[in-house]
Formats: sequence, C-alpha cells, structure tokens
Amino acid sequence: MPHSVRHDKKRLTRIGVLALQGAFAEHIQRLRSLGAEAIEVRLPQELDGLDGLVIPGGESTTIGKLMAAYELDEPVKAMAEQGKAIWGTCAGMIMLARDIEGSDQPRLGLMDIGVNRNAFGRQVDSFEADLDVEGLAGPPFHAVFIRAPLLTRAGQGVRVIARLADGRMVAAEQGKMLVTAFHPELTDDSRLHQHFLALARA
Repeated sequence: MPHSVRHDKKRLTRIGVLALQGAFAEHIQRLRSLGAEAIEVRLPQELDGLDGLVIPGGESTTIGKLMAAYELDEPVKAMAEQGKAIWGTCAGMIMLARDIEGSDQPRLGLMDIGVNRNAFGRQVDSFEADLDVEGLAGPPFHAVFIRAPLLTRAGQGVRVIARLADGRMVAAEQGKMLVTAFHPELTDDSRLHQHFLALARA
C-alpha cells in the first residue's frame, strides 16, 4: 500500500491562482473540486514547485501594477520559459497579451496576441453565449462575459479555440498557455479547468 500512496502524491497537480485582486476564490474552489492542489499566490516564492498558474479576472491595470510591486512578473515569465501551463481569464488574458490596443499598461506579453480591453463598449457590462470550444467534447460551453476583452490578433503559433457567432475570437492557446475572454469559473461546467489541468500535467 505505501507504493500506491507515493504514486498518488506524485500525481497531485499543483496549480497556483494569482490572488492579488479579482475573482481568484472561484478558480481555487473549482480546481480543488477536480482533485488538484490549488494555492493562492501573492509572493514570488509561492510560485516554486507549481505545475501551472491561473491569472484570474479583475482589473488588468491593477493586477499589472501589483505584479510589478510584488516582483511577480519576472518569475511568471520564467515559468512560461520553463514550459509551465499558464491560463489567463478576462483580465488575465489582457495580462498575457503582447499588444493591448491603446494602452501601455504593465503586462507579461507572453502570448503573441493582441487584445481590445473595452471591445464591447463600456455600456455593456456582461452577456452570455454558447460557444463551440475546440478540444472540448460534449455540448457548447455556456460562457459568461463580464466587461470582456476581445482577441484582435492571433500571431504565429497561436490557435484560436473559440469564437462568438459573428466570428470574433474569445479563446486561444499557444503552447501550454491558454486565454479566455470569459469566466469559466462562474459556471457549473468544469471542462475548461479539466483541460487546463491536462495542459499542466502534459
């Protein structure tokens, strides 16, 4: 029996969720419900030993400034260079983008994508849509958009995995990095979190 215990511990996937600002608690709850070890990350040393990192929704300018203040930006870039999985949802997508239209705000710039922060106009706070997401089996994914950004450009090596009905891009992957303009943690559908855990284990 000791052998099986060691095997289980080895397989436990450790995912950090950036907990400086925004909707991090829901991601942690969902990841733990799927059997992952999910921890709040506020300091660089809390990135050690992680298999992946989630950058949640919130206010991207604030998240960027806090990441710089807590000296998290360079260690997160190092995680990407090491091939660790990183997922940005909503504001997290803005943080991962190389280009942010009309803004010089702090960013990680890890994915070769462009984003429009206020794509749907400030008067539209939120909406919901059923999306076909490439790689997810089963019915369309019911996506919740809250003051959502949009992907405006997908560079070489970036695979767009979901679009709105009018063709606008709302989710993409580049290597083991994933971005979604919507909030999967606010639904009962765990498939994108499962997909991210698979990326982290790969």
